[in-house]
This record gives sequence, C-alpha cells and structure tokens, in this order.
Amino acid sequence: MPGGHEVEAYRYHLQPGYIFTSSEPALVTTVVGTCVTVCLYDRKRKYGGINHFLFPKAERQKRTPQYGDVAVPALIRLMLSQGSRIEDIEAQIFGGGRRDLNEKWDLGSKNVKMARKILKKKGIPIMSEDVGGVKGRRVVYHTSTNEAIIMKTGKIRRGDWHPYRPRLIAS
Repeated sequence: MPGGHEVEAYRYHLQPGYIFTSSEPALVTTVVGTCVTVCLYDRKRKYGGINHFLFPKAERQKRTPQYGDVAVPALIRLMLSQGSRIEDIEAQIFGGGRRDLNEKWDLGSKNVKMARKILKKKGIPIMSEDVGGVKGRRVVYHTSTNEAIIMKTGKIRRGDWHPYRPRLIAS
C-alpha cells in the first residue's frame, strides 16, 4: 500500500444464493459442498467478487442467484458496471462436490459445467479451480489480492463452518 499503511479487509460470510463485490479489500468466506462459488478478479483495478450458487439452471419463474445461469452472468455484470473490462477479468472456481461417489445425479459436476460454460462464452479465463470429489470446502477469498484458501472436510456441520450460527455446547 502507498505510504506503507496496510488496509484491514472487511469480513463477510457469503450465504448460498448471494453475490458479493467490493472495490475495498474484503475477506469473504463461504462453504460449498455440491454448490459452486465463482471468484472473479479484475487484474488492472485489483478488486474482485464472488458468488455462491446451488443449482445449474433456473426455470423461467425462478431467475435468482441460487442458479448458476443467473449468478455467474450477474457477477460479471456487477464487475463491468463497476468499471471492469472483460479482458481484465480472470476466474477461480471452487466446489461442485458429491455427497458420495455412488450418487446417480451428480449435481456438483453440473454446477461446475455451468460455471465453465458461461465463463468460456464470455471469454474469461479460469486461472485456478478446486472442484469435484466428496469433500466439502470452506473458501476464504480476498477480493483485493485474488488469494483463496480452501479448507476441505468430510462433513459440513453448521456449527463448525458457519460463523453466524451459535454453537450448542453440551454441559
């Protein structure tokens, strides 16, 4: 930072079906299993955004960011409305796991496929991804550095992974 001063990042927990962008430094956490989170970063302007979607494709009457075909284009539009240019944006994709390897309908891979399809169509390169498998992921994303930390777990328990839910302590 100019003058040697560090700016403390704002902290935010991203719920499923939401989108977050910030031109100010922010540390965003989210937890994904079969869901997918896409992080976009503007290399020139040094800021990013993140979404978290649950399903690949919305039905006509359910056009919300819970769906990848809504959440990914909406995040791109938000970045562009804040002054980014498409050629300066790069992506990271996380999540898209399975509950178990014997699952017949693989929702996670369909979510990943949707994210890749939209990013490719828009000409946004995917620079990093950690997708698939049977582990849940806690994602910690820094919007001004484009750094992501992925922590994997075999079981997602709300009390362990969600910062706003009080933990019940047995006495």
